[in-house]
Amino acid sequence: MSDGPSPDVRGVLILGAGGLGCPAAFALAAAGVRELGVVDDDVVDVTNLHRQILHGEPDVGVSKVESLAHALERRFPRLRVTPHAARFDASNAVALVTAYAVVVDGSDNFATKFVANDACVLARRPLVHGAAVGTGGQLLTVPAGGRPCYRCLFEEPPPAGVGPSCAEAGVLGPVPGVIGALQGAEAARLLRGENPAFAGRLLQYDSTGMAVRAVRFNPNPTCAVCGAAPRIRALDAAEYGDDACRT
Repeated sequence: MSDGPSPDVRGVLILGAGGLGCPAAFALAAAGVRELGVVDDDVVDVTNLHRQILHGEPDVGVSKVESLAHALERRFPRLRVTPHAARFDASNAVALVTAYAVVVDGSDNFATKFVANDACVLARRPLVHGAAVGTGGQLLTVPAGGRPCYRCLFEEPPPAGVGPSCAEAGVLGPVPGVIGALQGAEAARLLRGENPAFAGRLLQYDSTGMAVRAVRFNPNPTCAVCGAAPRIRALDAAEYGDDACRT
């Protein structure tokens, strides 16, 4: 593992071109970031348009990454978006995250989030995690190399069927907009070489009462990927279950 990205590494990789990925990508483009990569193997669905702000009805059935790239490049002509129309999983995760300086996780399921965390820790890339379900969302940043990382807090993927995904539970449209915009702002901060605002802090947002709270957490010395004696030194698909890895 290297100590950090080389100067020729591209800007920000966004995992998922949906409810979180769209506002994160827009925020980054508006902040002046010139290089984005977006990974998603899905197509635009009319039922998701209420929260996926860069897609419209004419894009239904079109690859999400292509639709997002076209929408952003029309608005920001100096921006270069590289679409990765692929499933983000244990077989390609490390190669994808290594090509970028910062990673934004806009996926909608636990398995992909653990793949993203482990790949970024192994590749020493900072990761900005986000999630939105129902009327609330959360955000945290994993520094390059972890300590603490997502696994320090949540440890292992839950058994199948525990905790609904955004697709299963639904989400209030503006919630992923709030979380995604914060993810974009944090990723831009990291790209400028500034300290992360959400490292070791789980930010929880409740839109019902417009409440925000931050829960601090420490590195786990026995963490499976960033602890003193990690057992995860490479990605193995068996580690993440059959649900891996939708975005």
